[in-house]
Amino acid sequence: MKTNALPAIRLIPRWQAYLALCKPKVVAMIVFTAVVGMSLSVPGMVPWQPLWAGTLGIALAASSAAAFNHYLDRHADATMGRTRQRPIPQGEIEPHKVLIFAFVLGAASMIILIAWTNWLTAALTFLSLIGYAVIYTVYLKRATPQNIVIGGAAGAAPPILGSCAVLGTVHPYAVLLFLIIFLWTPPHFWALAIAKRSEYAQADIPMLPVTHGVEFTGLQVFLYTILLFVISLIPYLTHMSGLIYLGTAATLGGIFLYLAWKLRCQPQNVRLAMRTFAYSIVYLAGIFTALLLDRYVPV
Repeated sequence: MKTNALPAIRLIPRWQAYLALCKPKVVAMIVFTAVVGMSLSVPGMVPWQPLWAGTLGIALAASSAAAFNHYLDRHADATMGRTRQRPIPQGEIEPHKVLIFAFVLGAASMIILIAWTNWLTAALTFLSLIGYAVIYTVYLKRATPQNIVIGGAAGAAPPILGSCAVLGTVHPYAVLLFLIIFLWTPPHFWALAIAKRSEYAQADIPMLPVTHGVEFTGLQVFLYTILLFVISLIPYLTHMSGLIYLGTAATLGGIFLYLAWKLRCQPQNVRLAMRTFAYSIVYLAGIFTALLLDRYVPV
């Protein structure tokens, strides 16, 4: 019997599709860590001009990198369940329009940073954009199972960019924040990669669980989490932060270590891997919030 029924099509407003290209949750975390980098680089409150110009410029650059990532990864996204609902695989936006959108965001970012912060901030932000959108997405992601370790430098840059926007140079505290995010990145992404191993294999992306197995990856998650826990205590030991941060970092870091150890013992547990991945986001947001509170709340 014939039917005229058409397949269901996901229809959303065009502006929502463009917003999805920017990965707003990721951009929000990037901007937040940049603001913390600003706050720890100066005594008192952050001056208004570098605050608004730096955050807006960094946000636009991060959104541009995300849009480039959507464009460059569009074929792999169509094969993976985690990314199949993105705007390009769904046919909501044509690829060439995504490319134009990414270029416009990147250009706007550079104009704002050059005009209202300084050339060094613009240059470092541009390098971070290229590092993620081109070097990581185009080359590293498919070249080595250590892709996320090497490419993590671009994702860890926001505190340095924020510090530079305020000072015109890089404060040592911002370098320490960079190191914390850099060490956080592998256990964060590898926990997800364990859970989504089959999807990465289908997309022919050599993530560590695909090339070395989940047991080895679980061990690496645990070892990196140990190193992250140790490094996360340095802000207190160097008097960069106080008791609010110390208590938060010790507590949240202890929970992260516990989950990483469980994942080391049960690397086949997909549910535990996703739980560890989700918690890693809470962990990073929590310790950076503690840094901000420790900076402005007297104890």
